[in-house]
Amino acid sequence: MDDPRKLAEEQAALRRVAMLVARQAAPGDFFTAVAREIQRTLELPVVVIERFEPDDTVTIIGAAGRHEPFRVGTRWPLDPGASVEVRRTGRPAKADYRELPGKMAEGARAGGFQTGLGVPIVAGGTIWGAIVTTGTEAEPLPDGAEERFTAFTELVAVAISNAKAREDLRLVVEEQASLRRVATLVAQEASRAEVFAAVAEEVAATLGVRLTAVVRFERDGTATQVGVWGDANPFPVGTSWELDELSASGRVAKTGRPARVDYTQVPGEIAATLAREAGIRSAVGVPVLVDGKPWGLIMALSSEHQGLPAGTEDRLAEFTELIATAIANAQARDDLRGLAEEQAALRRLAMLVAQGSEAAEVFDAVCVETGTLIGATTVNLARFTSDGFNLTMAGWSLRDTHVPTRTRLPIAPDTINALIRDSVAPARFDSYEHATSQLGSLIRQRGIRSEVGAPVLVEGELWGALIAGTDSDELLPTGAEQRVASFAELIATAVADATTRSELIASRARIIAAGDEARRRVERNLHDGAQQRLVSLGFDLQALQAGLPPEHVNDRAELERIQGEIDAVLEELRELSQGLHPALLHQGGLSRALRALARKSPVPVTLDANVPTRLPEPVEIAVYYVVSESLANIAKHADASKVSVSVAVDDGRVRATIADDGIGGAEASRGSGLVGLVDRVEALGGHFALDSLPGAGTKVSIELPLIG
Repeated sequence: MDDPRKLAEEQAALRRVAMLVARQAAPGDFFTAVAREIQRTLELPVVVIERFEPDDTVTIIGAAGRHEPFRVGTRWPLDPGASVEVRRTGRPAKADYRELPGKMAEGARAGGFQTGLGVPIVAGGTIWGAIVTTGTEAEPLPDGAEERFTAFTELVAVAISNAKAREDLRLVVEEQASLRRVATLVAQEASRAEVFAAVAEEVAATLGVRLTAVVRFERDGTATQVGVWGDANPFPVGTSWELDELSASGRVAKTGRPARVDYTQVPGEIAATLAREAGIRSAVGVPVLVDGKPWGLIMALSSEHQGLPAGTEDRLAEFTELIATAIANAQARDDLRGLAEEQAALRRLAMLVAQGSEAAEVFDAVCVETGTLIGATTVNLARFTSDGFNLTMAGWSLRDTHVPTRTRLPIAPDTINALIRDSVAPARFDSYEHATSQLGSLIRQRGIRSEVGAPVLVEGELWGALIAGTDSDELLPTGAEQRVASFAELIATAVADATTRSELIASRARIIAAGDEARRRVERNLHDGAQQRLVSLGFDLQALQAGLPPEHVNDRAELERIQGEIDAVLEELRELSQGLHPALLHQGGLSRALRALARKSPVPVTLDANVPTRLPEPVEIAVYYVVSESLANIAKHADASKVSVSVAVDDGRVRATIADDGIGGAEASRGSGLVGLVDRVEALGGHFALDSLPGAGTKVSIELPLIG
């Protein structure tokens, strides 16, 4: 260039472009300004700045002059021409568009251009794009134009490199901020659902993609969406699908390594749904490893033609580590919470056993606690009989699926019951689909799909089994049978305690029955022996007295005195006899006997005895003695002005209450006579309660089953 004026203008243009580079102008403004400087300085009809894309297209990112139809933002295929030669060779290239095929050549001819010149923009050692100008018949390309372009392309390359560095730094900062936000959620022990949703959102923002997903692999060969981002995602949270070797999730599940998939090139329903409903063309999936095994994956999905950029896998891997940490932390919290809940449940049941609760109450409570704790929908306690039958002792279920209590069916090989009986160890039974035995068919018909269970051992012998099941397709978690075993041990303790308690109660009942029988014998002996002899002796005295002469006044008086003593002894014997076993109770029943007690009480008694029929003899005797002893205690110690006595029969039990308005303060342990009453009531399987606060009167309450 010999013209000093033009040289000065070109240098001024280069300085202005350099200033734009130094000021870090926005890419859109920068490329348009560069195109204008080149077009004006070099006096060209048109200047276009192009960026080469990975899918063999170019994007117009800056233009000046008569650049129609090559507007900024339009995308063109790399057809034969100057641009394709620049990309192929990395050197300046010229082209004659008058005879070339393709859309770019057609566009050039439509704009009135005949020739083209392209100069490469090299950034980071690669051909990033090109600066292109065209010439017309009236304005042909000037000589040496490519050399004059070089200075401008170098400045553009510097600007691109600077922008790339700034963009890389911005991405690193944003990615680290995203990772910190997710890490904070994990550290705050957020729920897994919250962490999964946050990861999906942060990955989408970091990678600039429309759709992301966090996917969990299931044991049955399916995958489930547990976190998603993107409004157009056809698979919302909770969606499950079959894993195959064509999808990104299927490849990651099979290999345990990252996978890339172009869904436009693979068949299958997943690919079709993604492409049709969400416009997804490609995906990158990276495995989430928990305890060294693929738990699931994070996927980034793109609708762009060129696919996701290189390095996407590494950037996703940063998030997979956080998810693995969240899962491990949540699992640890779940394990700790599960252990605490299990210990609390075991303590509640141990209290029932320690309090001597009825075995049936303990059995029912164990079924409820077991089902709630391990997430079962049905629980049964089974007794294995010596003749090979399964007798259901207790049950619980969410939807009435448990085997009904008292069901008695043969133990068959196609049931978990047989597994536990034969192995005497915890077991798992995954399906009743093909069960044909009576017990197996009943379990299947009740809706139970699978079960876990543990043996109940009483004093070293197999007593039965505690079995938990589910009516869903998903199996109970691994280790559930071991947790059931903890409750089975409590069942064994309850059975042993109940057996001992039953034997003790039976022994006490036999002792009391023997005592009652002894009293009846004494009463009969007194009535038939001593009383009858005293009556006969009285008759003899009366005959002797009638035969005395009138003048034997002193002798007659002595005989009358002896007769009076005999009558007194007879009355004492009658009272003693009635105290041992009141004849009125035996002859007239409980209501009449209680009315007699009320009449003889020195403290006024209000009696409400609603006993329409005769009760079992041991029950009548127990109620009678409780009322009798209570009235005697009130008369001696209570300083009461009134007493109320109520007796009622309801729902197979008799209930009695004796209450006074005296001074209170009575205790069954002070030799008041109440200790024997407590023993009598409890020996019959009943319950005795004493309520006697000082100054508030005393109330004795009993409840007895109507045993035979």
